[in-house]
Amino acid sequence: MTAAPHLPGFEDEELLPGEALATEPAFWLAHLVLITDHQAEDPEVYGVAPDAYRAMLERLFGAEAPTLLLRVPFRHGHTACVIYQNFEDECDTDFLVHHPAWGRFGFLGQFGPHGSGPGLSWPELVSLVRSEADPDAEGLRDHAQRLLLLLPALGDADTPLEEARRTVAGALAAVGFRPDVVVEFAAQLLGEPDRKPRWFLTPDSPIPICSSNYSPRQVPLALGITEEQTRTLAAALSGH
Repeated sequence: MTAAPHLPGFEDEELLPGEALATEPAFWLAHLVLITDHQAEDPEVYGVAPDAYRAMLERLFGAEAPTLLLRVPFRHGHTACVIYQNFEDECDTDFLVHHPAWGRFGFLGQFGPHGSGPGLSWPELVSLVRSEADPDAEGLRDHAQRLLLLLPALGDADTPLEEARRTVAGALAAVGFRPDVVVEFAAQLLGEPDRKPRWFLTPDSPIPICSSNYSPRQVPLALGITEEQTRTLAAALSGH
């Protein structure tokens, strides 16, 4: 496994590409239980062997686990990144957006002791999943994998719940979950919309901001990039 390119803010980290894990249902179970109170006490219920699940937890969160980077390239050269980091006494999973022309990254949220989020609205998530990217860009291409990787960053009171549940259930089945559990699991992952925040535009930026006090997107995403870069990012997030 070769080292991935360094990202601004992670210059001292050796980021190892982790996209190969996307072929393993155990990875998706470990990744997705981050966003629900439901505990995977019996991985076999989901079609995941218990030994494989325990090994995956150690691979992601063990004391000797490397820092892993999984990427979703999308329009205009942007990349959504998920980074698994392990420290002496805690584990963090960061959700970011990056472009090689920036000297910074846009923060979508974090799962860990000091968690924050959400970082994506439903229309943005769908746009990133379906987005066409540079053929040479590194990262996941499969729509189901892209959706499930970025799903923890979702939080949107206007999510079309029936459509979202069907979409997430289909993605869960596509990555290897048992067909008889995907509908219920999708509902658990998405939760109820009345507990989630709203997204809106302001005169200050073409990039939506979030109403949640816990969201890093209470300010425009990647604040500090140029006006042209901001417009290009806004277009990419909206599918243009």
